[in-house]
Amino acid sequence: MATAPIPLRTTAGNLCLGSAPDSWGVWFPEDEHQVSYTRFLDELAEAGYKWLELGPYGYLPTDPERLKEELAVRGLQVSGGTVFGALHRPEAWDDMLAHVRQVAALTAAAGAHHLVLIPPMYRDEKTGAFTESPELTAEQWAGFGRAAVRLGKLLLDEYDVRLVIHPHADSHIQTQPEIERLLNESDSRYTNLCLDTGHVAYGGGDNLDLIRRFGERVGYVHIKQMDPEILAQVAAENLSFGEAVKRGVCVSPPAGAPKPADVVAELARLDAELFVIVEQDLYPCAPDVPLPIAVRTREHLAGCGLTGTQRPHIDR
Repeated sequence: MATAPIPLRTTAGNLCLGSAPDSWGVWFPEDEHQVSYTRFLDELAEAGYKWLELGPYGYLPTDPERLKEELAVRGLQVSGGTVFGALHRPEAWDDMLAHVRQVAALTAAAGAHHLVLIPPMYRDEKTGAFTESPELTAEQWAGFGRAAVRLGKLLLDEYDVRLVIHPHADSHIQTQPEIERLLNESDSRYTNLCLDTGHVAYGGGDNLDLIRRFGERVGYVHIKQMDPEILAQVAAENLSFGEAVKRGVCVSPPAGAPKPADVVAELARLDAELFVIVEQDLYPCAPDVPLPIAVRTREHLAGCGLTGTQRPHIDR
């Protein structure tokens, strides 16, 4: 009797897809240009996503029980929390830590185990004005890794939450050499990388190279693409990230770089289970813009094999 052929693997089974308020044009806890959190949650579920990142603290309800209720009625779950934090400013440690604790507590209460920390931008998000030097001093670099490890250990010990640091345009962790320096100066037990494919491309880095050489340090992923033509304008005109976003630097797949299919294929080779969170920086945008983009993006990623919705096992 003939046996049925073994089906080809069509999904990247170690990757779990989600999205974030950022893909709905949400950058701030409150802003007149942003949709309400209830509309975001309704449309996220309508677009076919099951997982979400919390976004800026205060945008979604910060009362754990209320947040759980809002998510439960829509069949949604939390992949991680998000916070800005200046690890290069020792004088700001106490204030930074107090805010990080708020976000970590809500993240843990929501059943999630990742905290995405984004270094603050050295240019104002709305005006583009420089607020500090774009380069860290040797002393600041020396303290950055130590502060990351200190924070990561605290989060793991007290909240059962893993720290992943997010490279970001107009921040001190933007270029590939800066990303690699952070990884080399920090302890993998307590600090790892949120690989944001769009911001790596924005900083001139190579996502596939980072995954291949530092795969064991990739603890979480934001997947997005950047328009090479607008990136050229950024370089030629010294544009701020806020201005680049207004010009449409962040684009939907399959447009832009890097190619999502290449990223998914490389991530699927890792011996790890990862959240892959869709982000498309849209601030500001009209309220009816995000939903169709979210649907098309989910469908495109499904075509790349990224369809998982089960919770990744977290090795703690």
